[in-house]
Amino acid sequence: MPHPQDGPAPDGPAPQPAGGRPAGAALPFNAPALDGIRRLTALDTVRARIGLAVDLGLLAPGEKLPPTDRIAAALDVGEITVRRALSTLCRDGVLERRRGRNGGTRVAERPARGVVGAMDDYRARDSEVHALVDQRLVLECGLAHLAARNADEAALAHLERLADEMDQVPTWAEFHGCDERFHLAVAAATGVPAAAEAYRGVLQQLYRYYLPYPMDALRESNLEHRALVDALRAGDTAAAADIARRHVEVLHRTMFVGLLETAGDRGTGPRGTA
Repeated sequence: MPHPQDGPAPDGPAPQPAGGRPAGAALPFNAPALDGIRRLTALDTVRARIGLAVDLGLLAPGEKLPPTDRIAAALDVGEITVRRALSTLCRDGVLERRRGRNGGTRVAERPARGVVGAMDDYRARDSEVHALVDQRLVLECGLAHLAARNADEAALAHLERLADEMDQVPTWAEFHGCDERFHLAVAAATGVPAAAEAYRGVLQQLYRYYLPYPMDALRESNLEHRALVDALRAGDTAAAADIARRHVEVLHRTMFVGLLETAGDRGTGPRGTA
């Protein structure tokens, strides 16, 4: 079955509102995919996200990429699209392919930077992405509060298993899938389906902008997942909401929109990226 995101976006080019969206303007909770990237093909989005991760130093020179099927699942595209994107990034000098037992697709030792035109569409969406982070912040704090009141033992055990899995997964691609399931499970634990569904929509929009991240940073963010589970188990609504606030608020600095502001500082890694 062909993947729905292979090829041009199904809705075609999205007209921009007259004068553009005001900086920082909130998006409706049920808004469709953000205008800035709806016109990109799935191939463009994969190229942009991996290219930006290399430009920002999130993927290090020589670092091996996960298998294509794992990348496809993490970036929500078809595997054929990933194969094509990696091939073109190799041609552009961003990535390279190595043969042999330790072969595979890796970041080039001296990767070309700024060569993926589609990256400009991502760079231009800073106000929309910050607005999505704030929407997630509002929802996630409320969901954590409700989950601390309503989560049963089965829900808590499920969250603990997901946190354990995130400590074991080998790459950012697998971590991303676990992270999404974790946060949706917190929402489900509230027992309020309408709130969980609103959260799902915002989370899925925001995940369109996530980039590959170093595993050390992702493991660190999982410590907050565990702290949240502890607060839920204790029924501590205030602590749960505060952990959720800190976990999401840091995205303003650690998602690419924050990292672009300090791109010259290659020595500072992101934290709390999910």
